[in-house]
Amino acid sequence: MKKMNYLPIFLNLKYKSILIIGGGNIAYRKIILLYSFHSFIKIISKKICKKLYLYILKKKIQWISYNFSCKYLKNIFLVIIATNNKDFNKKIFNIINKKNILINTVDNEKYCSFIFPSIINRNPIIISISSCGKSPVLIRLLREKIESILSINYGKISFLSGKFRNFIKKVFYNFSNRRLFWEKLFNSNFIDQVINNNIKYAIQTLYHFIINNKKNEGELILVGAGPGDSNLLTLRGLQVLQRADIILYDYFIGKEILNYARKDAELICVGKRFGYNSIKQNNINKLLIYFIKKGNRVVRLKGGDSFIFGRGAEELLIAKKFGVNFQIVPGITSAIGISSYIGVPLTYRNYSNNVLFLTASKYLRKNSILYPKIPDTLVIYMCRNKIKFILKELLLKGFILKTPISLISYGTLSYQKVYFGILKNINVISKNISGPILLIVGKVVNLHKKLSWFKNFI
Repeated sequence: MKKMNYLPIFLNLKYKSILIIGGGNIAYRKIILLYSFHSFIKIISKKICKKLYLYILKKKIQWISYNFSCKYLKNIFLVIIATNNKDFNKKIFNIINKKNILINTVDNEKYCSFIFPSIINRNPIIISISSCGKSPVLIRLLREKIESILSINYGKISFLSGKFRNFIKKVFYNFSNRRLFWEKLFNSNFIDQVINNNIKYAIQTLYHFIINNKKNEGELILVGAGPGDSNLLTLRGLQVLQRADIILYDYFIGKEILNYARKDAELICVGKRFGYNSIKQNNINKLLIYFIKKGNRVVRLKGGDSFIFGRGAEELLIAKKFGVNFQIVPGITSAIGISSYIGVPLTYRNYSNNVLFLTASKYLRKNSILYPKIPDTLVIYMCRNKIKFILKELLLKGFILKTPISLISYGTLSYQKVYFGILKNINVISKNISGPILLIVGKVVNLHKKLSWFKNFI
């Protein structure tokens, strides 16, 4: 998980004592927010603005002193400093912070143990969003976007669902089946019925899903994660990851992509890596069937696209054999993603009218490259330990030593390394590369000089 400056939490302020130091308009805005939580609000200030004075007269808040003293911190849950005196604010912050009381100094992040986020209120649904004080205008724009897609009636959906929550727990005692029920309900017309105040029909819809809900039999979802950059994961892939119970992932799947998973999902690495003891394919198949038969939604997460040298079809055929439900989420295959990131189009008029994909680890075998003629563009996957053999075979097939080449490791990632040269120098170039290698051969490689846009080129 990425580092965060603040932990977003929701505090129950009901009947909590809150101390406000300051009595101007800034203090007033904070008090208006806090008063809605039924907190006990106390003020220390030499002067009080008219708006606050009305609250004091109505005994909604309490003005306890003109001057600050530590004795007023007894039983205080949190403090807000809202004065214009920077030196005074700093002094008070240092005193209170040592007592481990939550404290916020308005418009001064340096003297805060907590900050106020921007709030989107669809009670009981509450969304908070913050840039940790770095970009308030951006947060305002994001809030407007979120506000525009969340109907004011979304709170009603949560309230109505909450009324049935304990009942649903009794009907579906298995957590996985219960979660599946709610997912199906919220993807039906139930939400529109509540938003449009058709509560009677919404309840009928809920009972319909209770009566007609089938036992969760588990499911396999084959997902292509793309070539590496988490931004290249498809929207459908993201949605599936966030709903998975079990994720069996390949070795080179990045942490950023895995972080999209539900926090309670079980993540299991089943990837293969050259030179290391790897889990056998047969054991991967057994794991898939085992978890699915337990009623889990299992995601098999593979790099690139699962149907391009990814053994995706093999695993689906096993699932089919055992009568398992499955679906497929395509991914951007490494050749397409990486070539785009290095500015090398695999086809280009007058340069290349055809492309051949090979994998060095399986299909490229001694004395046998499986293509009838020299392709305009050749892409070879997983060729790290086959470079010498690849050079020999390409020359035998008719490639010339001056043919442009590119070798890429960790393509599309921030630490991507790209090497350009000619076929003659491939052995020398490859010695400098660590990690998995993708090789591109053909005239199109030269176009990187005009089309390159991503960093880390050598």
